[in-house]
Amino acid sequence: MQDASLKRASHADAQVHLTGGCQCGAVRYAVTDEPIMAATCHCRDCQYSSGGAPAHALMFPAGSVILLRGKAREHRYKSDSGRTVMRSFCADCGTPLFGGSDTTTYEVVRAGSLDDPEAFHTRVSLWTDSAPSWHHVDKAVPHFPKNAPPA
Repeated sequence: MQDASLKRASHADAQVHLTGGCQCGAVRYAVTDEPIMAATCHCRDCQYSSGGAPAHALMFPAGSVILLRGKAREHRYKSDSGRTVMRSFCADCGTPLFGGSDTTTYEVVRAGSLDDPEAFHTRVSLWTDSAPSWHHVDKAVPHFPKNAPPA
């Protein structure tokens, strides 16, 4: 995902499909494309960023997320796979907002930051081997002990 400061402030010809932001309103965004995937991730890193729960996220084509107000604070780190992972959040209220890695060609939006969280419908569950016994793993969708196999 691009650094939020590089995102366009407006995009007059794009149709907005979703909007969202942080709890305190300091960061607002719009999404101009339909999601390419909706995933629930149970990995340990997602547990840390969510406060214990799995992370629910939508993936959009690169350039689909337009920052309307504010700037998300970014945290970057090396994952177990060696990739550089980026997670961002509101510096004022801590709401998780965006994510990605140095190898992704899409933008990640955390479902909890959507104005209408009902827009999220998980299509896959990942890293289920890392889920504590009290996480619900939806067996009605494809689920994988680690990442999904390459398509």
